Formats: sequence, structure tokens, C-alpha cells
Amino acid sequence: MQRLAPSLREDNVSLDLISLIKTILAATKEISFRVSQAHLGGLLGSTLDENIQGEVQKKLDVVANELIKDILLESGFVKAISSEEEDHSVAGDENGKYLVSFDPLDGSSNIDINSLIGTIFSIHEAIPGVDAADSAQFKQAGHKQVCAGYVLYGPSTMLVMTTGKGTHFYVLDRTHGGFLLVERNVQVPQDTKEFAVNMSNQRFWQAPMQNYINDLLAGDTGPRGKNFNMRWIAAMVGDIHRVLQRGGIFTYPADSKNSEQPYKLRLMYEANPMSYLIEQAGGVAMTSQGRIMEIEPTDIHQRVEVIMGSKNEVEKCLSYYK
Repeated sequence: MQRLAPSLREDNVSLDLISLIKTILAATKEISFRVSQAHLGGLLGSTLDENIQGEVQKKLDVVANELIKDILLESGFVKAISSEEEDHSVAGDENGKYLVSFDPLDGSSNIDINSLIGTIFSIHEAIPGVDAADSAQFKQAGHKQVCAGYVLYGPSTMLVMTTGKGTHFYVLDRTHGGFLLVERNVQVPQDTKEFAVNMSNQRFWQAPMQNYINDLLAGDTGPRGKNFNMRWIAAMVGDIHRVLQRGGIFTYPADSKNSEQPYKLRLMYEANPMSYLIEQAGGVAMTSQGRIMEIEPTDIHQRVEVIMGSKNEVEKCLSYYK
């Protein structure tokens, strides 16, 4: 099996970017270990603090954020970072070539039940002439990403990543501590019989999404003429990983539960990197209004509607909005 760096050189990835990716992965290896030892090390449960998102932080959220933040700021590769757990972007090396946005531990509600969680990251090139402390650095659309990926902490620790030359799967080999390429150019099946959505919010959705899901639930007796299964892990890394492996549609639609916050998922830490991975695997990643990676960010913590996965199913879902 091929190791990480040779596989990236095969895709003509620059040495600087390879070094940055390896820096991020060094932090995720440590997070993987901390996750596996969380119960023994007193890292389960919540802190007394809330993050900028208004969410109570888990102890592992804080640990993971500090690990990634510290290693990136010390690396010299990044001009600035932004994290779901940080109020503002954080300046790095003024001469750094890259910007890194990350969700240090996606699926925090799963930590205490020993279920799937993961780290999501997105890399852009830094904008010349813009100060490292200026968050305007991060106001770049998702299609300008030079790398995106996630590390899934499951029975095996898996890296799923793209640098614009397809979406590839890697597994952490603990015998030598490196990630090995196990599948190149993953492809999302165009058709599916699986959907992932938080059904507890159904009564708050807009009519098009309500109608779409109702038709799925009607199965072979309804207008779709086939039975669908619902899968929901409550961690985007887990749900998107399933879609990449065997197809499906994942959606977190707009809802009216909180009129000031109709969307759940963050554009920069979740929607953009996952969109890049899905599109590089032949899938589609949209809001009801257009392509996610065309959105020009206005804030580092901006939230968006998400509908992504198997091409034909996403297009069918979007047809309900027309």
C-alpha cells in the first residue's frame, strides 16, 4: 500500500502543501489516541463553557482544538486559522502561504456514547497583501479550496481527502504511525435508496423538503415507487463517509425553529470541505438555491443549508423546490 506523501506527489501536490497536510495529520493522530483513552483519562463530559456557536463545549472539543491550533500556529505554514471553537480567526505566520479552517471534533454529542466523531479541515491559499489578523482572508468561496478532508475516529482511524484530483481513502496504520492509501478515486453511486436527515425537525422544514421526505417515506406505494432506508449518525463525518462509500443523500435543510438561525451547519468548517469531497467523488453538493462552493462567505461562522450526495437523488430533491 502507498504511503501518504508519495500518493500526494503522484497528484502533483506541492511540497509545502504536503508538509501542511502532514502537520494537520500529526495533530489528528494525537486526537485519535486521546479519543481512544477518553474514558480512562477523564475527558468525557462537558466543560462549563459555551463556544461562539452557543454550544456547550465537550472536554474533548477543547483538547482537540488546542492540539490542532498549537501545531498549526507553530508550523510556519499558515498565515491564519479559523476554528468552530474560536470566536475569531487567529493570526499565524505573516509569511505563511495557507489558511486552515477546521472543526476539531465533529459530532460532539457522540463522544460520551462511544460513537463516531471526526475532525474536518479545509485549506485555502492565503491572500497576498491582507494582514494575517484580518478575517477577510477567509472570505473565499469553497471552489478556491486547495485541499479538504476529514479524519474519522471509528474502529479504524480513516483519512478522506482531496486536493482536486479525486477523493481518496487512507487508513492509519498504527504499526508505523502513518496513513496508507487504501482506495483511490472513490465514486459516489448516482442513485440511492438511503437518506440521512434529522427527522425530529420535520415540522419546522419548508414545504418542499417536507414533501420530498414524505414521498421517500411512502416507499413503493408512493410516487417514487421504491423503498428508502433512513440512516442518521448525528455526526456529519459519519453520515458523509457512508454516502461516499455506498451512496445516499445527506441533508440539513433550512428550518423555522429559530427564525434568527434557520441553518445548522457551518459553511467553512463543514459544508465547504464536505462539498469538495463529494463533488470530487462525482456527487453533488447544493443548497436549495445553488451550489454550496459558489457561496461567497460573509463571516467565518456563517451557516448554510446543505443537500448533498448521490447526483440523481440530489437533483430529484431540488426539483421539489422548483
